[in-house]
Amino acid sequence: MSKENTTNSKVQSNNTTATSRIELRHLRLEDYVGLKSAMIEAYSGIGGVFWEEKAIQRLLDIFPEGQLCVTKDGKVVGVALSIIIDYKKYGDKHTYDQITGQEKFTTHDSKGNTLYGVEIFVHPDYRGLRIGRRLYDARKELCENLNLKSIIAGGRIPNYQNYAEELSPREYIDKVKLREVYDPTLSFQLANDFQVRRILKNYWHEDSESMEFATLLEWQNIYYQEEEGLVNQPKQVIRLGLVQWQMRNFPDFKSFCEQAEFFVDTVSDYRCDFIMFPEFFNAPLMVSANHLPESEAIRELAKFAEPIRDQFLEYAVSYNVNIITGSMPRLNEDGHLLNAGFLCRRDGSFEEYEKIHITPSERTTWGMIGGDKIKVMDTDCGKIGVIVCYDVEFPELPRLLANQGMHILFVPFQTDTQNGYVRVRHCAQARAIENECYVAITGCVGNLPRINNMDINYAQSAVFTPSDFAFPTNGIKAEATPNTEMTLIADVDLDLLKELHNYGSVQTMKDQRKDLYQLMLKKKGKAD
Repeated sequence: MSKENTTNSKVQSNNTTATSRIELRHLRLEDYVGLKSAMIEAYSGIGGVFWEEKAIQRLLDIFPEGQLCVTKDGKVVGVALSIIIDYKKYGDKHTYDQITGQEKFTTHDSKGNTLYGVEIFVHPDYRGLRIGRRLYDARKELCENLNLKSIIAGGRIPNYQNYAEELSPREYIDKVKLREVYDPTLSFQLANDFQVRRILKNYWHEDSESMEFATLLEWQNIYYQEEEGLVNQPKQVIRLGLVQWQMRNFPDFKSFCEQAEFFVDTVSDYRCDFIMFPEFFNAPLMVSANHLPESEAIRELAKFAEPIRDQFLEYAVSYNVNIITGSMPRLNEDGHLLNAGFLCRRDGSFEEYEKIHITPSERTTWGMIGGDKIKVMDTDCGKIGVIVCYDVEFPELPRLLANQGMHILFVPFQTDTQNGYVRVRHCAQARAIENECYVAITGCVGNLPRINNMDINYAQSAVFTPSDFAFPTNGIKAEATPNTEMTLIADVDLDLLKELHNYGSVQTMKDQRKDLYQLMLKKKGKAD
């Protein structure tokens, strides 16, 4: 019969008045006469085709929710018809008759995963009222509410008849995408976030204007969730707990762990999904080696790395929270000193991350070297990245992680002065914007008089967001009181990141000019 035929009129209709009423609602059988009249006008260029009443009755019987219309002062001026299909049964190389079961709609499958656009049209006298946009938005809402993977439809290219002698269908579509050529249907569909999957030949034999070609269009539902069990569903709202750690002396390792456990217990009571400690928060344990040269004392501190990991793994399981252990000195298998930490998952597993960029003082005072593990880590709350302090000042590193699917970036830090902190803070905010992700930072506060190179600290922990309408205007989800021991708890919504990525005012991840430049990882870490 007919396909996606909504057009984007460039002229405002003269049919609207101050008292006009426009209503979007579900189609009813008594609307048929108005539907037929509007459709004949919409398809006047190819003979005024229209649906028989029995076909509309069939659609209303099998899938009433999918049949929509817009009325103006009670008159039907736009219609959208849809079915649900199991798309893998048909694939991309189908015809209209095949996908609609010869227009009998026997292909409708209530257990399918795709909303297929059978028809959409707007009466030509009302195309300046954005009726088509209302119908498309309603279809998208329906797709989301039914948890369907996407909307797919065959779209007409009625203006192609004027270019067929000089352009192939592919060339024509490319020019429409670049706005060098205007097509009343395809231009509108592209403006409504539909993407062209392929070109269909002999899709609808009645479409002489499109020379029987059509575009296979798709709109992806970014909120779609695969059907899973009733438990362990992927979480979309994630609760973060950040520990702004007060430096203090501890008489022994047990006392240190008791203080850490206090924060884990506290944050767990608020049902946080993650808790993060700062960089070098275990520095007070170096007090027993303070009589040694700095390069030797830091290696004594490194001996606590594995015991801390093992103890925090126990906390992660028993308190049901994923723990990011900040960072600490650790000797690798070659005896080199790294600045590293651990993601201790609440399922009992763990992964190690390493500080990649070592500061001049870490290098000259302690003899530290940079690590080589640059990778996202999978959790029960999605993909995360952890980089340490100075690393956040290098934009390439978070971008590599973002390209791997990271949604939350954790940055444990330790800064001694306010200007050092400002570097970390401002760079972290920039990383949130440019990588379309959340960034959480936390550091140590207070003084540690008896520990060389760790004696003063300044911090204000925070959670930063991208900058768009769905987020705080200043890009700050939450922040702690400066230089005060406390916990900061904040929720972040991953669905907002999906919406930003696809529909944001700017789309920094999509708009990279990969035809001009490319960021690549030259070396993989030993554990990768």
